[in-house]
Amino acid sequence: MMITRLWLNGLLRRRRGRIVASTVGVAIAVALLATVGAFLSTSKSTMTKRAAATVATDWQVEVSPKAEVPKVLAELNTFPGLRNITEVLKAETEGFSLTKDGSTQTTGAGVVLGIPDSYRTAFPDAIRTLAGADTGVLIAQQTAANLHAAVGDSITVQRSALPLVTVTIAGVIDMLSADSLFQKIGAPAGSQPSAPPDNVIVIPPSTWHKLFDSYSVVRPEAVSTQFHVDYASKLPDDPAAAYSSVIRQQQNLELRLAGSGLVGNNLGAQLAKTRSDALYAQVLFLFLGAPGAVIAALMTATVAAAGADRRRRDQALLRLRGATSRQLVNLGIAEAACVAIVGAALGLLLARIVSALAFKEVGGTFSFGLWSVVAVVVGALVAVLAIALPSYNDAHSVSVMAARRIIGRDRNPRWMRWKIDFIFLAAAWLVYWLTSRNGFHLVLAVEGVPSISVNYWAFAAPAFAWIGAALMAWRLAVTILSHGQSALRVVIRPLSRGLASTVVATMGRQRRLLARGLTLVALTTAFAASTSVFNATYNQQAEVDAVLSNGAMVTVHEPPGVNVAPTEAKRLSKIPGVRSVTAVQHRYAYVGADLQDVYGIDPTTIVKSTKLRDAYFEGGTAAELMAKLKSQPNSVLVSAETAKDFQLTQGDTLRLRLQNGKTKRYVTVPFIYVGVTKEFPTAPSDSFLIANAAYIAKTTGTNTVGTFLLDTRPSESTVVTHRVQEALGTGAIVNDIASSRRKVGSSLTAVELGGLTHVELGFALVLAAAAAGLVLWLGLAERRRTFAIATALGANQRQLGGFIWAESAFTTIGGLGLGAAIGWGLTNMLIKILTHVFDPPPSALSVPWGYLWTVAVLTAAAVVVTSITSIRATRKPAIVMLRDL
Repeated sequence: MMITRLWLNGLLRRRRGRIVASTVGVAIAVALLATVGAFLSTSKSTMTKRAAATVATDWQVEVSPKAEVPKVLAELNTFPGLRNITEVLKAETEGFSLTKDGSTQTTGAGVVLGIPDSYRTAFPDAIRTLAGADTGVLIAQQTAANLHAAVGDSITVQRSALPLVTVTIAGVIDMLSADSLFQKIGAPAGSQPSAPPDNVIVIPPSTWHKLFDSYSVVRPEAVSTQFHVDYASKLPDDPAAAYSSVIRQQQNLELRLAGSGLVGNNLGAQLAKTRSDALYAQVLFLFLGAPGAVIAALMTATVAAAGADRRRRDQALLRLRGATSRQLVNLGIAEAACVAIVGAALGLLLARIVSALAFKEVGGTFSFGLWSVVAVVVGALVAVLAIALPSYNDAHSVSVMAARRIIGRDRNPRWMRWKIDFIFLAAAWLVYWLTSRNGFHLVLAVEGVPSISVNYWAFAAPAFAWIGAALMAWRLAVTILSHGQSALRVVIRPLSRGLASTVVATMGRQRRLLARGLTLVALTTAFAASTSVFNATYNQQAEVDAVLSNGAMVTVHEPPGVNVAPTEAKRLSKIPGVRSVTAVQHRYAYVGADLQDVYGIDPTTIVKSTKLRDAYFEGGTAAELMAKLKSQPNSVLVSAETAKDFQLTQGDTLRLRLQNGKTKRYVTVPFIYVGVTKEFPTAPSDSFLIANAAYIAKTTGTNTVGTFLLDTRPSESTVVTHRVQEALGTGAIVNDIASSRRKVGSSLTAVELGGLTHVELGFALVLAAAAAGLVLWLGLAERRRTFAIATALGANQRQLGGFIWAESAFTTIGGLGLGAAIGWGLTNMLIKILTHVFDPPPSALSVPWGYLWTVAVLTAAAVVVTSITSIRATRKPAIVMLRDL
């Protein structure tokens, strides 16, 4: 015990730099793992809450045809955790008709819902009023467009084998959750309706009973009753656990109902998507956080290895004074324990501070949970592998004479002779090729199976690439120092002048130490580059997703039945903050018997008001297809689903039926199919068409538009939204990009990763600067004997500075260059493997040049400071430097 205390005291007095550097390395590894792990846990909880908040109606319980409705209602009232139990009545009809202005418009089959006025209070996100009253007889927006109906018009409802009935429209509504509202309860996902019904009318339950109680006798299969309920029980934080909990509760309720009802679990369906996103968050943690922790561990090992020769000499002296191998091993364990304990404590403290500053947007605070335990264990393991294990090996395998020997044979390590780096790089390419082809999915969620999993085989590609790139950087450094000395002399001559040959020869003798430093600089640079580029690309695509959903920075939707001319865009463009405006027509057209959305656009102004990506289109770039719509006005872009369903070939003539603005009748309009649009701002995700607005206006006799896309500066979108709303009044619906970003869903994109990005990039900066400065300083400090001997032989500070500046330049410039190349390759690999994180996938990487230049400048600054400090240290007399050893 006494010798251990004396040893530690001596280390703190005489080897303070080595101990501090090792402790810092452990602290960085612990802090990075604990911080990112804490964010992962908090973000999962946030994703669960946001997923639940996006569901308009948690459960839809459909009463079986022969079951008694009061008994089902009684069972629901006694089931724990349910609230806002509301009865919804449904009747399928032959259609609706409207006679107006001398013409009669008729629709196909429709649905009449009986919904009480309290429904909107219980489920506020299910129905939105576009025009007229909130209560009474309400008509869906698309139905109103099909009939050209407005508030106050009388709609005739067709009932099989029963007289026609007429209802008067009190308001026009938008069914915000139509897909789930009209789902087929209990049916497998593949047999669900491809789209909700086009024709829907909502009436009060009392009116519904008057119209359809007798109808249920004639057509009982066309009438059904549902209960819509909110699930109020507390959900687990993890989306996967929340999904399992909700599914078990659903099954329990269906067991109690004993066949009298089935549950449409909308909440479960949303959580099923979110659990995949949560696993993607976990994958991102492993891809982006784990390499930083490994690099911190490597830095700690490099720091420890920099003092290996001195440690062996110290052990030799102790052996001469009677120390046993066991005592030497205990000294190494004590040093490792000291570094691990202090490093872990500092790391957890740093994680707590960073979490409080960086994770405000997810409402998270750092807690000493599972990830903290994992981080501490990893920190202890790093200390053991970097300090205790080498001490153990030296104590058992190195003799006193060998430990004291300074000059010996310096052979290349075995992995270089066996070309392990080439093997790892080849394996990385092979795994990457296998996993990235044929639409590889990293997260596996099999339909009908409650559990999901991650295909961790994909981790092999970047893991092999990291290892192979690190070893290759080492090989290149050693090769240059061994076989490229002629070229190296030319490069460093401005730094070392007449001593270039001597400096290069000395660097060749120290090639393993310099290769270690260069490799670590390259890895930290690669970590900073790959992390920053990936995060920048991720943020770019999150913005693209939000713009795609909203349409533009600010979007104006005019209420149905209001005829607005394209010239309204001029008035909107004069509002302060608006940079450009384009009008978008929203019509409906029959493609065969299928009614689809048609968007008429101005190909010239659309590109100024919103962002069109090449990834949205097939058959040409965004610019090419917009130019084709402009030069060939009868061109049309169809959705991928439409092109597949109708077996279209480019150049085909499409005869679409659009409603004439004057006669209100559908007329046939010819179009030429020129390309596919997979996505388009404000358009649905399934079937739709994009055409030239001028051509549609010419062939249908009306140029009225329903949407305006406004471009503003991102920072001014909310302010401009308020100005536009004030200018247009409450009739128009104005949405900005900020609200769309919050409503994009519960996907990973919806969880703002700004705090995590700052944490990762901050740690990357610290690691890059520490690797370049700290490791170089330790290497130079360990060679004070060489500098002392050179000083004793008459070398001046300028000549010694030539040695230091040459080594610094080789390590820094080589490390930054190789790190940039490695980072570029790893980023492309990560983007490809994680392609399903992005929606839509990126067409190009987003490079944060400002951050990358900051990394380069700070790294260079750390090297300059270290070099100047080392040069000043050589001012000491040679005898003093030798005595310090």
